[in-house]
Amino acid sequence: MSGRRLSRLGEQLRRELSTRIQYQLRDPDVGSLTVTGVDVTEDLWLARVYVELHGSLDQQDRTLAALGRAAPFLRSVLGRELRIRRVPELRFQRDTTIEDGRRIEAILRDVMPPGGGPDEP
Repeated sequence: MSGRRLSRLGEQLRRELSTRIQYQLRDPDVGSLTVTGVDVTEDLWLARVYVELHGSLDQQDRTLAALGRAAPFLRSVLGRELRIRRVPELRFQRDTTIEDGRRIEAILRDVMPPGGGPDEP
């Protein structure tokens, strides 16, 4: 499958999963989250679902575990809704890009002189 088609499938899975998690999961351990992206392998066997988790670290861990338990249910729902030959196995992972960006920004703030920017001599 081409990279463009995989990208489109990943985006479609992201939208569907966001909706299904919000409206169809009844697990009380599923806390506040945002599905930020889905990477699908070329053979369609695996989809890594990246989620931004909100709340305490304990709540985030419970949410991630609950999503893992709900993966077979979500996969079956996707199988009924989407027109693809094979629905990939879903693996949920914490998306740390925002946290990483904040860390990098803090490091840059510490390294750069006050009032000095990249455009200033």
